[in-house]
Amino acid sequence: MRLPFFKQLLLLTLAPAAALITPQAWSAAPQTPAATNCSGLLQQNVLRLQDEKPQSLCQYSGKVVVVVNTASFCGFTPQYQGLEELHAKYKDRGLVVLGFPSNDFSQETGSNKDIADFCENTFGVKFPMFTKTSPLFKQLAAKTGTTPRWNFYKYVIARDGVSVVSFNSMTEPTSRKFISELETQLARP
Repeated sequence: MRLPFFKQLLLLTLAPAAALITPQAWSAAPQTPAATNCSGLLQQNVLRLQDEKPQSLCQYSGKVVVVVNTASFCGFTPQYQGLEELHAKYKDRGLVVLGFPSNDFSQETGSNKDIADFCENTFGVKFPMFTKTSPLFKQLAAKTGTTPRWNFYKYVIARDGVSVVSFNSMTEPTSRKFISELETQLARP
């Protein structure tokens, strides 16, 4: 199947992320009006954890985005509960939590189905979860100067898609400092 020129060019531009999906899957990726105003950080396609269908992160443009590297067998795993509570409480104001399982610290060895089942059955996770991936975290680390040193590092991307603030694993999703940053970001247009 021959792709139109602009899709070929975009695939080359997004080579690290595009390597995760085939050209056929690219055409199935959801397109949203926000995609035209999508920042460099969100210009990625990733696979949804539950069904491995390609998703464009551009669908979250204009929102305050919390990106978290997660793991099922970590001492910080109970933070799923606080993340889900934040997602539920602030989603109508424009917050979205995005979870990315990580085996960088050997605490997430299960299949995508195992991870999805664990998150839903143990913590009732409803916020979007994606398959294991690292290009986004490399970009976030470059932007903030902070590389995840463990699971449940949190990056808050402002609505402009450019400004990013990082929080380490010790920062609970319910901490005053973290919530204050979210509320500050949500108050901005």
